[in-house]
Amino acid sequence: MLSGTRLFLHKYLPRFFYKKFDGGKESGVTGYFLIEWKKVFSIGLLHFKDGSRESYHSHAFNALSWFVKGHVTEEKLDGTRKDFYASIVPKFTPRTNCHRVISHGETWCFTLRGPWEDIWNEVTPEGEQIVLTHGRQKI
Repeated sequence: MLSGTRLFLHKYLPRFFYKKFDGGKESGVTGYFLIEWKKVFSIGLLHFKDGSRESYHSHAFNALSWFVKGHVTEEKLDGTRKDFYASIVPKFTPRTNCHRVISHGETWCFTLRGPWEDIWNEVTPEGEQIVLTHGRQKI
C-alpha cells in the first residue's frame, strides 16, 4: 500500500480539486486542477507569474492550452520563439517539445492534458540534461 504523499503521486489514482506548483517551485506556475488522473487525462487552470525559470523542459503529456488572459513567449531549446495571447485557438504542446515559457506579467491558461508517460526531460542553463519521473524525482 502506498502512503502519504506517494499515494497522490501515483499515476493510477485520480486527484480532484487541488492546487500545486506546476513544474516545480522554480517554474513560477501555479496549477488549479479539477482533476489530474495521470493515466488518463488532466483538466486545470494555470497561473503564470511574471518571468520564467531558466531551465528548458519537455512534458510527460501532450497538452492543449487556451490562454485566457495575458501574454507569454515560448522559447524552444533551438532558440526559436513564438508569442501567445488570449485566444479561442488552442496551443498544442507535444510532450517532446523542449521549451521554456516566459510570462509577460501575470498570465492565465486553461489546459487539457493527455495521459502521462513515465519520464520527461529538463535541460539546465549549463546544458545538463536531467531525466525526471513522477513527483519530479530525478532518475
